[in-house]
Amino acid sequence: MTDAIESAQTVVILNSSAGRGCNAEFANALAAKFQAQGMIVTVMLPASRAELIETAQRAVRDGIKTIVAGGGDGTLSAVASALAGTDTAFGVLPLGTLNHFAKDLRIPLDLDVAIRTIVEGHTIWVDTGEINGRLFLNNSSLGLYPDTVRERERQQKRLGRGKWLAFFWATVMALRRYPFLNLTISLAETEYKRRTPFIFIGNNDYSMEGFKIGERQRLDAAQLSLYVVQRKGRLGLLVLALRALFGRLGQAKDFDVLSAKKILISSRHKQIRVATDGEVSLMRLPLHFRICPAALKVIVPAGSSLKA
Repeated sequence: MTDAIESAQTVVILNSSAGRGCNAEFANALAAKFQAQGMIVTVMLPASRAELIETAQRAVRDGIKTIVAGGGDGTLSAVASALAGTDTAFGVLPLGTLNHFAKDLRIPLDLDVAIRTIVEGHTIWVDTGEINGRLFLNNSSLGLYPDTVRERERQQKRLGRGKWLAFFWATVMALRRYPFLNLTISLAETEYKRRTPFIFIGNNDYSMEGFKIGERQRLDAAQLSLYVVQRKGRLGLLVLALRALFGRLGQAKDFDVLSAKKILISSRHKQIRVATDGEVSLMRLPLHFRICPAALKVIVPAGSSLKA
């Protein structure tokens, strides 16, 4: 592991504060794995989102041809925000818990195979989403989910609970509070007024039914997807979830599914909690969402079914 970007044409950026062993020892072992497959890399260990972005921006300015992010979707999103709109290739090491972006691009979850994918260097261009200037690779949401993530983080820090146990109790507490949002949603020439516990905006279309729920078949259709639950109580939300599981969500009259290139969400409130790729921040309203077509050059397995 090194402390500065050197002459290597590939830089690997890890989030050293992620709590998954991304330390100097792991960085040295990772560099050795790359070298064993014929690629010399420089491994960097920034400790915050701001440092992740600054490190990636510096690598782009230094003319690095390939920048690899190792971590969960939040880490990938931070690094990708510095690469979007450039010709720099983005490599993915899926070191997070859920790894949604890697899974949707069919990037192997096995570390050695993921490294081999990066070494082979097959690239495609994919879309990114944006909310008030902040990039997201997967999705953004309002309502129940940001509240759940915020409570999960509080339980992990204050109570020392593991991630999944904390997430379970955070979900219980969010459902107990169950706040509703009164929002105006504008897209194209149409305006919708909704009272809802939950809004989800995806980078391209998500499957919302059956056992493939939460998956995307493509990331290059240049569309945002919008999913809105209308006026559902706790029991109604459970019924909606069961409809989705059994492939009958399309029959629900109180669930909006829309597509657009731009979405504007406004409210009488000045600020709102928003989750973007699993990280929660407080944002000023109105919220401006837009799709950024073919904005990111990503390294994927050769023969990927996604459009090159």
